[in-house]
Amino acid sequence: MVKEGQYLAVFNSAHRVMKAEDLLKSKGLKILLIPAPRVLQTDCGLAIRFDEGQRSEVLDTLAEHDLMPAFISRLLGGSYTVQEETT
Repeated sequence: MVKEGQYLAVFNSAHRVMKAEDLLKSKGLKILLIPAPRVLQTDCGLAIRFDEGQRSEVLDTLAEHDLMPAFISRLLGGSYTVQEETT
């Protein structure tokens, strides 16, 4: 479901993650709403997956609409690492 190097935007509510999904898809970004991996211990259980090449555009769009995720995680070496906490 998540490939090496991909990012996950992890949100603190289902409402925010679904609103973010709609916004990003309306911009034509190739993102996917997925169940968050259990190791990430999320409040809402969902995350938005996106590729490295989209990182700036995804985060800029979310920031512009005040929809920043709780944190960004990335799959590296088979483990999820928190790249940045945004809230």
